[in-house]
Amino acid sequence: LTTILTTHNHWDHAGGNKEMASKFPNINIVGGRIDNVDGCTKAVEHGETFSLGALRIQCLHTPFHTKGHICYVVSPPEGGASYVFTGDALFVGGCGRFFAGTPDEASKSLLETLGSLPDNTMVYCGHEYTIKNLQFAQSAESSNLAIAAKLAWARGEIAAGRHTVPSTIGEEKSYNPFMRAHQPSLQGWCGTSDAVSTMAELRRRKDAF
Repeated sequence: LTTILTTHNHWDHAGGNKEMASKFPNINIVGGRIDNVDGCTKAVEHGETFSLGALRIQCLHTPFHTKGHICYVVSPPEGGASYVFTGDALFVGGCGRFFAGTPDEASKSLLETLGSLPDNTMVYCGHEYTIKNLQFAQSAESSNLAIAAKLAWARGEIAAGRHTVPSTIGEEKSYNPFMRAHQPSLQGWCGTSDAVSTMAELRRRKDAF
């Protein structure tokens, strides 16, 4: 074990860093420069890249859940699909609460920073909230067939004792309301006319769902 990629400073993501460092004295603990991650030995910023063996790691600053939240895009040497570790920024069918940021920051993080990744990028998030997220998504867009199909699939996976992670960026754009805040269907449901105000209203309604 040589490296820990820490998306943000919350205890359920960074709480074991110091203990791991005590067991592996030369370990490299990566975290956002402004997030005060426990045990951090390598502070990174948006756009920074580094290598981990043959892998290329790109750091994406995605503030709103925490101010210094970082997503890590990992590109394999042989090419093909990359994968992104999104922590509590992007979940399957949902996103993290806006604990330390604004709807504008969430919009930029989700619709632009993560939304600009190739559609085949695999999404590995930090929690298994898929069914509840998709139930909310379905309440917002009841005629969206992608939501219905994903929800049925997710229920089957969980019932069988499996998990629903990963997804892909392209899939998230088809059923995740927080990746669809620019869509007229969601703006109509929210009573809004732009992505930022839609993001704010989606989060407000999801928090109460």
